[in-house]
Amino acid sequence: MTIRNSVPLWMRLGAPLLVALILAFILLPVVVVTLASFNDKALLTFPPQSWSWRWFERAFTYPDFQDGFRASLVVTLWASLLALAIGTALAIAVKRFDFPGKHALQAVLLSPLVIPHFTLGLGLLILVAQLNLDRGYAIVILCHVMLVLPFVLRSVYVSMENLDARLEQSAASLGASPLRVLFTITVPLLAPGLFGGWLFAAIMSFSEFTASLFVTTQSTQTLPVSMYNYVREFADPTLAALSVVYIAVTACLLAFANYFLGLGRILNIDESR
Repeated sequence: MTIRNSVPLWMRLGAPLLVALILAFILLPVVVVTLASFNDKALLTFPPQSWSWRWFERAFTYPDFQDGFRASLVVTLWASLLALAIGTALAIAVKRFDFPGKHALQAVLLSPLVIPHFTLGLGLLILVAQLNLDRGYAIVILCHVMLVLPFVLRSVYVSMENLDARLEQSAASLGASPLRVLFTITVPLLAPGLFGGWLFAAIMSFSEFTASLFVTTQSTQTLPVSMYNYVREFADPTLAALSVVYIAVTACLLAFANYFLGLGRILNIDESR
């Protein structure tokens, strides 16, 4: 008797139904927000009585959103690239070398995954105030690098696990210098993990709000902070429209990465590799 035949019928039918109900529960807010964003009235109501695209137009033309978008692009670009460079170097060091405090270093680097973001943002704000530093883009970028670094480390480390070290050894035995081995063998083989780590870092940085609320100023506030300030003054569906754009762009980026790179392989959840 196979394992499948030994499972009761109600369990075989109930498990997919339970998964479907959980997915429906998770996606229900997205459906509500999407429908509410097309409401013609200036009040966030559901279901809409009339339909309009006016709030999408306002989302793209509102000056604070435009400034916040530009600030988010600057912070995201620098934070994701710095996190990629630092995370790649640290992942290679942790994977290839044994040194005192290795496990402690790993715990510290991965701590932003378990420490609330507002704690990191508040702590950095207190530190900046104690040192009398200017809260410019550098502080915001530093905050985002700390928050997204674990995602780069995870992605690159998994790629290192799948890397065949014999290829590097063969190149070295043929006379290639360590630097040439790095850029002609190691980096190309790690490319999917590098791009995956950068993509997750960019998405997380662009969407980060909790820590950014503490370290940004009026001139450096990112788009999520601008959205928070907007909702304190207005209650129209503009934020719903902007949220729909957020969801659509993020879904497209993840679908692109999954199709060309395979997120299961990058995240080490694909058992068929």
